[in-house]
Amino acid sequence: MSALAVTALGKSFGGLRVTDGVDLRVERGERRLIIGPNGAGKTTLFNQITGEVAPDTGSVALFGRDITRVPCRRRAHLGLARTYQIITLFPQDTILHNVTLALLGLSPLRWNPLAPLARRRELAEGGRAALARVGLDHIAERPLAQTSYGERRRVEIAMALAQEPRVLLLDEPFAGLSLDERRDVQRLLMAIPREVTVVMIEHNMDVALDLADRITLLHFGKVITEGTRAQVVADPRTREVYLGG
Repeated sequence: MSALAVTALGKSFGGLRVTDGVDLRVERGERRLIIGPNGAGKTTLFNQITGEVAPDTGSVALFGRDITRVPCRRRAHLGLARTYQIITLFPQDTILHNVTLALLGLSPLRWNPLAPLARRRELAEGGRAALARVGLDHIAERPLAQTSYGERRRVEIAMALAQEPRVLLLDEPFAGLSLDERRDVQRLLMAIPREVTVVMIEHNMDVALDLADRITLLHFGKVITEGTRAQVVADPRTREVYLGG
């Protein structure tokens, strides 16, 4: 049984076909890299997997369960988490508060503006543990606005990991990072246990290829080729549509 199975997934916005019959099978514990030029449909594919965009055709299954019509908020409870290409965090709040909010989303507790989240010991402890996994527990009380871009990327990954996902979707986790920051995030991603299946969109081929077991190339919403690193890099279609050859 695959961890994630996408079958004939299609989505159009007006006359623009963004995903076109996409088939994707990701096995348990696999590291899958999704590549393709801008406009290939990569983020829209993620949005359909997470339920933020409803597909026109096709289906999405998580560990054999059809989740195509399951609301987005429920998919997180089933073990699906993601990060975003554009960081959308709360800059005036502390790092810990941002991560605690992610935990609150999966908790039966309700948010009460009159009761600070810091008083929720179980949430605060879970948030600190998640920050420790990404090496940021020592600045947990720092306002997000006072952190570097690379640290914010790591906060977003901590928020996703705090939800203890079985499948983690990463949308360009290396985007905008310096060389040192890329190395930090690369080490962080390599340390994620194989119990977590990882699917990643990335343009930075130098670091992303080292993380991938298999690679899928999208172009104009279609899967063009798929296979191991060696197979995809050697495929002339990769050079034609992605590498500019």
